[in-house]
Amino acid sequence: MTPSAAAIGPFAARSEDFTPFTTARHWIGGKWCDPVSSRATQEIANPRYGRAMGEVLLGGADDVDLAAKAAARAARAWGEWPIRERAHVLYRLRELMVRHIDELAWLVSHENGKVFGEAKAEVEKGIECVEYGCSLPNLAAGNQLEVSRGVACEVAYAPLGVVAGITPFNFPLMVPLWMLPQALVGGNAFILKPSERVPLSSLRLAELLKEAGLPDGVFNMVQGGRDAVEAICDHPLVKAVGFVGSTKVAKLVYARASAHGKRALCLGGAKNHLIVVPDADLDLSAENIVASFTGCAGQRCMAASVLLAVGDVGHILDAVRARASKITLGKDLGPVTTKAARDRIAAYIDAAEASGAQIALDGRTANPVAGGYWIGPTIIDHCRPDMPCVREEIFGPVISVIRVPNLETAIEIENSNPYGNASSVYTSSGDVARRVMERVEAGMCGVNIGVPVPREPFGFGGWNDSCFGHGNITGWDGYRFWTRQRKITSKWALQRDQTWMS
Repeated sequence: MTPSAAAIGPFAARSEDFTPFTTARHWIGGKWCDPVSSRATQEIANPRYGRAMGEVLLGGADDVDLAAKAAARAARAWGEWPIRERAHVLYRLRELMVRHIDELAWLVSHENGKVFGEAKAEVEKGIECVEYGCSLPNLAAGNQLEVSRGVACEVAYAPLGVVAGITPFNFPLMVPLWMLPQALVGGNAFILKPSERVPLSSLRLAELLKEAGLPDGVFNMVQGGRDAVEAICDHPLVKAVGFVGSTKVAKLVYARASAHGKRALCLGGAKNHLIVVPDADLDLSAENIVASFTGCAGQRCMAASVLLAVGDVGHILDAVRARASKITLGKDLGPVTTKAARDRIAAYIDAAEASGAQIALDGRTANPVAGGYWIGPTIIDHCRPDMPCVREEIFGPVISVIRVPNLETAIEIENSNPYGNASSVYTSSGDVARRVMERVEAGMCGVNIGVPVPREPFGFGGWNDSCFGHGNITGWDGYRFWTRQRKITSKWALQRDQTWMS
């Protein structure tokens, strides 16, 4: 392991002007270092301009091994810290993130493509996750009960040791913070493998954790692609793996990690359905539906991608189109992250049009900044349930509209898709809302809310092909995932009478 550059320091940009940054390296044992064997690199593009703002040095199995060994050396001492002292590091991290919030937001914006307001919202949600971690010493107090005469049972939460998280490109700062607070407060040492497309935000997170007082080796980061992911799944020192990404890769990571006896919780893709009925509030529905399918350029697993229009809702569809057509690219909506993503999204629109759907709003020609990866809000109307734009995850600012005669048909279509991340209904009827909430196959549901992300302390996690493993990645489920229960039964005196436990 060759030590590399000193502290990378703050990101300088305070506008959307193109700003180069740095090279993404490994963070192992509290130091920046280069890969030990691979010489492979990859450009880190600013999607707004389609230009490289840095590069990432890609590692593999040897680098994962170094990170795992560094984590193992640090884990025992860290696990012996009192839980409140471990949480104090997160208190300091929170203060540092608040102090650097604009810098972090601009960094997310430049490497991911989000407009500044969306990037800042991501950082704020990450801060909320850290705040939940700060509360864990109060929530994780083990229960104790006298279960028989002189016999007490109690539960304590013990760390697993070395654990790892593999995170996606769409939320480069927030998703690592879905995992880190619970894992660290639980007493584990952590290895992060960020997306090789957007590794820069996590570089600053590493430095802020060190500044907050986290001991060297408790947080490590390995840059890389498939080789690094497979090495994490295979490494004997890594006891648990969290993953967020596509369903295809989530299945592979879950199977590989589980085959080695590791805990694995892998969140996959989505095809979220919105249901709108005639009694829905016009203004609320139009604003919310547009925000759901265009927010973050549609590159979020909670974005709406299918709108099931029940009965006579033409006035609502007209309002959705009118509102979406007023979105200004570059100001209200950022680019997608790669040219390949832009071309793939456009191909779905082309195929739907060729199959007889109507393009009510076309974003294929949008190009506000030369060289960037732009696609505007797109509404594909009069879709059939069997069309690829309806069945497959597009991951862009595109919504496919299926017109159906009744609520029963809408629920059947929603439940026929293999995913189960999110589903929402727009209605003024409590009965309609109740029927939808009771029957849709989705782990996160909304009433008049198109992005029903659970806020802390409620856990984030879907059903079916959107989640592999048990429980949620955030909230209390997250803490339990990164820890193991130790059950202690004790007796300190001989009792004069007896029960079956005596």
